[in-house]
Amino acid sequence: MKKVAYERLFNKLTKENLWMYVIRLLSEKPMYGKEIAEEIRKRFRFNPATITVYVVLYKMEREGLIKRVRLDEEGKVYYEPTELGLQKFSDAKNLLEKIYSELFSTS
Repeated sequence: MKKVAYERLFNKLTKENLWMYVIRLLSEKPMYGKEIAEEIRKRFRFNPATITVYVVLYKMEREGLIKRVRLDEEGKVYYEPTELGLQKFSDAKNLLEKIYSELFSTS
């Protein structure tokens, strides 16, 4: 079945840009992968696969957007955003606000 425009938009703004949701959550407190996936489902009401969250975490770590801050006794790796990650999140916010303003302004 072919995806319609709204479904494609939803996927682009959520699953395909998962890094923004991860940074948002990690800016509040350090978290581990499964906890991040659960919090995304609860707070942002979409359902990324847990393995997808881990893939995104590893990529974000390689890009310098997040860093490992501790490993607990159960082997859970906790992450927090780096200054670069917070800056890129701010850049993304500004871009989305600009697009929203240009696209939906009534002037």
